[in-house]
Amino acid sequence: MQIVTLKELDFETYAKDHEYASYYQTVEYGNVLKSMGFNVHYLGIKENDRLIGASLIVFKEIYMGKKIAYAPHGILFDYNNKEKVIELGKNLKRVFGKQGFMIFRMNPYIPATVKDKRGRTINVNKDINSIMKNIKSAGFKYMGQNKYFENELPRFEAIKLTDKPMNDIFKGLNKRIKHKIRRASGCGITILVDKEKKIDELYNFVKKKDIYSKKYLQAIVDNFNTSRLYYALLNTDSFVMEAKKRFEKEQETNNEYAKKIQNLRFANEKSRAKLLNKKMNSDKLLNVYKMDLVLATKLLEKYPKGLIIGGCLTVEYNNASYIVIDGYNKGLSHLNANYLIKWYILDDIEGRGLKYLNMNAVAGNFGNKNPYKNLNDSKLEYDTNIVEYIGEFNLILKKLNYLIYKRIKKENYQIKNDLKEKEDKKK
Repeated sequence: MQIVTLKELDFETYAKDHEYASYYQTVEYGNVLKSMGFNVHYLGIKENDRLIGASLIVFKEIYMGKKIAYAPHGILFDYNNKEKVIELGKNLKRVFGKQGFMIFRMNPYIPATVKDKRGRTINVNKDINSIMKNIKSAGFKYMGQNKYFENELPRFEAIKLTDKPMNDIFKGLNKRIKHKIRRASGCGITILVDKEKKIDELYNFVKKKDIYSKKYLQAIVDNFNTSRLYYALLNTDSFVMEAKKRFEKEQETNNEYAKKIQNLRFANEKSRAKLLNKKMNSDKLLNVYKMDLVLATKLLEKYPKGLIIGGCLTVEYNNASYIVIDGYNKGLSHLNANYLIKWYILDDIEGRGLKYLNMNAVAGNFGNKNPYKNLNDSKLEYDTNIVEYIGEFNLILKKLNYLIYKRIKKENYQIKNDLKEKEDKKK
């Protein structure tokens, strides 16, 4: 077995058809990371002059000339063959060890299980346990079956298949999400595909998440021809008309309940209580619709041509669409623009024959005490399946340097948290 350097075209030819293919393992993504200051290398694994594995490798100096190499969703390799996996580990240690690397990190795009939206396992990769043993036998340290976002890439992703007509998919959704999609559409929100791919508006919605820099998102747009940028436009004049219509209709209903209550002065207690309950619910709705009308009127005055209130960036790869990041105007979250955007994307990709929408990360905790429950719900409500991946592995090449690095990283993390707490207290 030989570790060799591949030309971009040779890597691309091999990677695109691999069973663990991912847009993270593309020349385009390599160019994204180059623009972010990383060194990029295309590694090949050959046996008898035949290519049996490959990976995009990125690296950066961390401290005192010591480096970390990382294969995002790599290495693309057959992990079922124990002898070859062990030989791969030995070769990686030899090659990277000589070049001053202290760690080689990878998280192959290998599915372990498929779960339903409640977290119940519906399919298991029959080879996952042997693959796990083989990688560990090669000297890799497994970073654990983490449920949240502790590692470089998430272990759980929400996938929505587009294997049915959209009408049938919509019928299968629960009432809550149907209401949100209808509510957004009814408020005058339309979804636009920005052909110029200007990310400024999107970045304004997502910068507080502190996940990606503006430069990174721009690099995605610049390097992936298949990237698409969707925006939710609130048509403020339509919003006013719809808000007025809803308010007036509910006002009529509320007045009817008031009249009926007056006519039921001498009715039995059960009937009167039932009607009073309906009137109270109508009062609440009336108040909501009144606030909507006031808000809509103010927005029309300020933004007569409409207002962008949400956005989403996707990359299309291998007959699927992947959400890179999405965000929305928090002050107008009740208009559900984020739900309508995802629905529009599903409709868009189904119409163009793509097989599924990858909605990106969810937490692996499916209970009510999940700190990321809102994130999960915003994706699981589409009746998605959850793919659980094998996770992250570290090949430690210089143990002492690695321990020093871990300590520095821990201290920096603590300093960052302390500073964040101080800033939060000021607010």
